[in-house]
Amino acid sequence: MNTKSDRDIRTGRAANLALFLVVVVGCVSTFIATPHLFTWPKTLLLIGLGALYSIVGTYGWACCERAASPAVRVLYFAFQILLGAAMVYRSGGFGPMALILFPLAAQGVVGLSRRWMLVICALILAVLVLPIGLGANWANAVQGFMGYLAALVFVVVFTQVAVNEQEARAEVERLAGELGEANLRLRQYAVQVEELATAQERNRLAREIHDGLGHYLTAINMQIQAALAVLESDRSRALDGLGKAQSLTQDALADVRRLVAALRASPMEHRPLTEAVAASVDECRAAGILTALTVTGAARRLPQPVELTLYRAAQEGLTNLRKHAHASRADVVLDYGDEATVRLVVRDNGVGSSKTEGGFGLLGLRERVQLLGGQVRIRTAPRQGFTLEVEAPSEARRQGDKETRGWG
Repeated sequence: MNTKSDRDIRTGRAANLALFLVVVVGCVSTFIATPHLFTWPKTLLLIGLGALYSIVGTYGWACCERAASPAVRVLYFAFQILLGAAMVYRSGGFGPMALILFPLAAQGVVGLSRRWMLVICALILAVLVLPIGLGANWANAVQGFMGYLAALVFVVVFTQVAVNEQEARAEVERLAGELGEANLRLRQYAVQVEELATAQERNRLAREIHDGLGHYLTAINMQIQAALAVLESDRSRALDGLGKAQSLTQDALADVRRLVAALRASPMEHRPLTEAVAASVDECRAAGILTALTVTGAARRLPQPVELTLYRAAQEGLTNLRKHAHASRADVVLDYGDEATVRLVVRDNGVGSSKTEGGFGLLGLRERVQLLGGQVRIRTAPRQGFTLEVEAPSEARRQGDKETRGWG
């Protein structure tokens, strides 16, 4: 059982006890003040009426609250007013007995609409005043009416204040419960966000390892293979290839150190995009593939996420053509002609492919470019070469900026 139900039970028990005490006080006060009006049959009748009034007021009102039917509540108040009127008349209209009717006014505030509550109060006043007017004189009845009216107003106002306070407390508890549920959902969302951030970071690291370390290892392998191929016929060229492989190994080690140290190392930190792409083109050319770089339009500095993405795209395209294309020629184009976008094209004359989806590298590249708000286009067919085209905006979107800021 929850706290609210416990409080309602305690409140109901206190109200029932108060009703019983009011009836007892009214009857005892009447007996003490006017003993000459009561004989034993009359006394027993008044006690029986009081007991019945208390029982109906306790259990009948509980039934009314459970039923929540206006007809049942009207019937309850009609019966209790008649029962109270009988007790008041049997006591000769004596003042203390009037106390038994005031709990009905309080119940009317709780369980009836305002219009019916006013009707109940009017009937209570009529029951209390008429015996005075009929038994004494109407001047005393008017005075009694004013006193009873003031008492009823006090009961109604006090009860309404108590009801408002209880409703306000229930509302506060409801809001507190909703706030607790919201906090719980917020904690769950925080866990989900953390898991999502972890997954995104893992994907970023996977892309970084593939694009950085994978590129270097591929280039080193190509240089070693080229050196082994000419080791017997051209020793100087073989040594030159091994020297380049060693240089690439040092670059790969430096890239790994940067990745492990800060997870933010970027090959674009100290050189422009054209220079970085030209270095990749030189590596491809050194591997024996005739590769040309063409820059159209006025080269300009771009936001770091855009330059890094285009550089990684060039790396991916050149690495793939060395590994899979079996190409003899490749062309790389950096197009700055459009002020709003920058276009990178890597084209080869290799064997091509019947699939345009690509592997993990192209998937990571698509993710990078999509975060910037750009597009990736692939054109290929068997024996017709492979063309990778990346178009990125000159200004990185905020989402892309946040994601790519730590790519390098």
